[in-house]
Amino acid sequence: MKILVIGAGGREHALAWKFAQSRRIQVVYVAPGNGGTASDSRMENIDITDPESLAEFALKENIGITVVGPEAPLSNGIVDDFRAKGLKIFGPTKKAAQLEASKSFAKSFMVRHGIPTAAHETFTDATRAHQYITKKGGPLVVKADGLAAGKGVVVAMTTDEAHTAVDTMLTHNRFGNAGNRVVIEEYLEGEEVSFIVMVDGKNVLPLATSQDHKRLNDNDQGPNTGGMGAYSPARIVTPTLHSRILREIINPAVAGMAKDGIPYTGFLYAGLMIGADGKPRTLEFNCRMGDPETQPILARLRNDFVDVMEHAVGGTLDKVELQWDHRIALGVVLASEGYPDAPTTGHVISGIPKEGEDCVVFHAGTALAQKQFTTTGGRVLCVVGLSDTMRMAQKIAYEAIREIRFDGMQYRRDIGWRAARKPHQ
Repeated sequence: MKILVIGAGGREHALAWKFAQSRRIQVVYVAPGNGGTASDSRMENIDITDPESLAEFALKENIGITVVGPEAPLSNGIVDDFRAKGLKIFGPTKKAAQLEASKSFAKSFMVRHGIPTAAHETFTDATRAHQYITKKGGPLVVKADGLAAGKGVVVAMTTDEAHTAVDTMLTHNRFGNAGNRVVIEEYLEGEEVSFIVMVDGKNVLPLATSQDHKRLNDNDQGPNTGGMGAYSPARIVTPTLHSRILREIINPAVAGMAKDGIPYTGFLYAGLMIGADGKPRTLEFNCRMGDPETQPILARLRNDFVDVMEHAVGGTLDKVELQWDHRIALGVVLASEGYPDAPTTGHVISGIPKEGEDCVVFHAGTALAQKQFTTTGGRVLCVVGLSDTMRMAQKIAYEAIREIRFDGMQYRRDIGWRAARKPHQ
């Protein structure tokens, strides 16, 4: 079988890597891919990004299944385009992808279907937004309504920070059309968890839990990013909490989409805050797998991913039982200097270790030319270590990182800190 993975980041490298392990695979095409996918003989990069051209390629090459990695093609309707041509593709339709593409849509949806989330208001007028901030006081969370590559969220601990965020989005138009509307919501305290499932329109198949680290610097300081590291499983998600998340958040979301006439298919990512009271509240929905959560999650998956995906596009996910490596997988993102605001690129990368039983490196912002890797984006690599304990998984990942070099390389040195400080980790 031939598989097509759409995207160029670390998530897409991990998806292609997992597909390529199947004995049933002839080739995994990645559009447009990166240096990591270019260097793997089981994969082939194709320099196509236009949805119409991708659909034509899928028809010509008799692609068995297409999987969409990033959010932008989904919000632009690539699933609708492929299905109109009779092609099998895993992802939500353009209407369903509004769950991620519009924060205000998602908030209204959650309120309408009784899904627990933070209290909020939506604004297009900066003056009214400033008045609301003054009235409420800090801390608050200010979110650009549209897609902003994971960077359109400001956790404002003071009212001054909230006012500045509103000016940045509504007045100075930093995020373009994505920031023409903002959602201002209450600040929720607790521990954040990523809960990702596969949905075939009616059946829900939970993936392994994970925890992301969104702030740029150690101790959860600095600006929000697309994600600086993640680990799986998230030990805070006990079996009881797992059942509660499915019962109170995931299942109502899938049922709500169907009730609204927008049946959901694809990966569904719920970013959750687990409060001190143990109650899960929804921070956001994403309509794809998370990055960097995908890397440690798929490093632990033991099933043939082609088999799983066939059930996903065939509407039979209820027939699948996922098997997971018992080990903890911890991924550390290596980013370029200047990330997330203005990353530098074009730097030579050296020292990337070969894949082993307990360590694998996924590429994101890289290119391969004349047998040399160079940086092309903000997040460059994700180094994943696997071990029986969190501390050993950390040790393996960070020992591998010590061998890697490129100018301006920055990374957090405390990925997994919440779990590592707990007993028996």
